[in-house]
Amino acid sequence: MGESKRRQATGEPSPQRRKRASRSGLLWGVVVLVVAAALALAFYLSTPGTGPIGLPSVPADQPPFPAEADRFGVQLGDPEAPVVVREFADYQCPACARFAGTIDQLKREYIDTGKVRLVFFEMPLGQHANAMPAAMAARCAGRQDAYWGMHDALFANQQTWAGIADPLERFTQYAQDLGLHEGRFQRCMTSEQTRSQVEDSLAVAQQLRVASTPTVIVDNIPLTRSNWEQLSGVIEQQLARD
Repeated sequence: MGESKRRQATGEPSPQRRKRASRSGLLWGVVVLVVAAALALAFYLSTPGTGPIGLPSVPADQPPFPAEADRFGVQLGDPEAPVVVREFADYQCPACARFAGTIDQLKREYIDTGKVRLVFFEMPLGQHANAMPAAMAARCAGRQDAYWGMHDALFANQQTWAGIADPLERFTQYAQDLGLHEGRFQRCMTSEQTRSQVEDSLAVAQQLRVASTPTVIVDNIPLTRSNWEQLSGVIEQQLARD
């Protein structure tokens, strides 16, 4: 029996087919590796808290941040801390909710150790109907020394209140969870006692032409990426200069 007939009888592929199959398998293997590498790189670069650290800078002659504006924000930390981090945020902004976890880490590592003072400016955007009420709720909670507790609750539960017509009931529940006096909190909200404070904070953002949320500024250096690596990197850079 000839070799060709034997392969036909046994179903064995010819050497040429074996070579083509081998080349095809190798090609698909390369394609899979390239696609996997591309996806991994995209995930690496797009995930907050990962990717190469690029530390922004500002011209040496740029004027400092107007510190007198800090009184319109909500402050946390040692007033004499060597570095000041300022955040402009909208409570209904999804990116701000994601960045809130970074602020938690900032509290633990830099604010609680006296290295950083945080100034939080509410910047409710016009396209977010519940951003102003949320900012007012945080300020009302602040009247009972619970601003940061409400800050955390609003961002943690953003998806549950962002799209409803009247979020007051949800905000009141957060106030109860924080142990606040319900009547005081609701009177503060219904009479809009803190609206002017939020509007003053928003005015600072408008005067400084802050274009998006979250905008984070370390001393006089605006971050270009809202992640922990860049935030902590610029803080360390500023601490080293003091």
